[in-house]
Amino acid sequence: MDAARFREVLSAVPTSVVVVTAVDRGEPVGMAVGTFLSVSLDPPLVGFLPAASSTTFPRIRHADAFCANVLTVNQQHVSRAFATRGADKFAGLSWRPAPVTGSPVLEGVAAWIDCRITRLHEAGDHFIVIGEVTDLAAAPGERPLVFHRSRYMDSAPEIQASPDSVRAGE
Repeated sequence: MDAARFREVLSAVPTSVVVVTAVDRGEPVGMAVGTFLSVSLDPPLVGFLPAASSTTFPRIRHADAFCANVLTVNQQHVSRAFATRGADKFAGLSWRPAPVTGSPVLEGVAAWIDCRITRLHEAGDHFIVIGEVTDLAAAPGERPLVFHRSRYMDSAPEIQASPDSVRAGE
């Protein structure tokens, strides 16, 4: 399989823009992830897929907990900062500790999901990380940032499917 073609075709699938944060040895750490998903309602599980080459993920793994911060259309700069290796990713950002795990909840996000890591699977050049949700909240009216065809985009709030028309697993 040609990697460039694979990447080009899969760029047609829009993805959420999420920053995963944790506290490791008293220090906040975080990374932007390109894949974040809802896994299960009972128990409430979510997942993300960090690259195996990530230098930040081992610190999140060590923390054994994470907070998924869903960025808004006005937070492209936050995504870029957390995608940069070696930078002080929290410079100039406000955050508060999540109520259960203490993982950073970034100020102004569309939603946050606080989790404890329950499972880790190797998958090619990535890991699949499953977390059990301990707490969560959303900011009404905030539009989430989306990545599509290799660029940031505004989500389309005016086009909404009813909850009955979209069912998991169908």
